[in-house]
Amino acid sequence: MNGQNRADIYPGLLVDIILKKDQRSGKRTRGVVANLLTSAAYHSRGIKVRLEDGQVGRVAEIIEED
Repeated sequence: MNGQNRADIYPGLLVDIILKKDQRSGKRTRGVVANLLTSAAYHSRGIKVRLEDGQVGRVAEIIEED
């Protein structure tokens, strides 16, 4: 699932984000959402979040846990 809708993202969710420095390469960083930084309900490049380890980036994909 992509990370463009704010309603799909909440603290404690496992996600892949793209950090600002990795936007050109598209390198993803996996982590757990600490809080949401985008107030809009939708963002075309992904909702911006802060991970529990302090890194900030836009959600590229929500990881489905089985």
